[in-house]
Amino acid sequence: MSVNIEIDYLGDLHCRALHGPSQQTLTTDAPVDNGGKGEAFSPTDLVASGLGACLATIMALVARRNSYDLAGTRLQVTKEMTADPVRRIGALRVSVHVRSTLSLPPAERLKLEAAAMTCPVKQSLHPDVKVSVEFSYGQP
Repeated sequence: MSVNIEIDYLGDLHCRALHGPSQQTLTTDAPVDNGGKGEAFSPTDLVASGLGACLATIMALVARRNSYDLAGTRLQVTKEMTADPVRRIGALRVSVHVRSTLSLPPAERLKLEAAAMTCPVKQSLHPDVKVSVEFSYGQP
């Protein structure tokens, strides 16, 4: 399956992306530490966001198949840039907090965690990008 995304450069380090199937748009800006104003997500912020959303979506698919809901689950992704050997994402640290009124048994938790690690975004990242994912359950 393919998806078409059109990108327009708007000037002043801003871009607008149009998602073909939904016609939804988003804008980007370069980060402050790279000459932008930080007025929107940077392209590397979108990679970090994509990882978090992908992990949550894969976990939610498993939950749905097993007749429970993960609504209220929260993920925090911390992106760390590096300049060695070139400017790139060096690490992505993800904290997944599953808030659920359900008491998930250990086997179900393991199933969710294993599924999350198969997320296509994580699988698409270069091995030099260090990705760590921690899970917690219950009330914050």
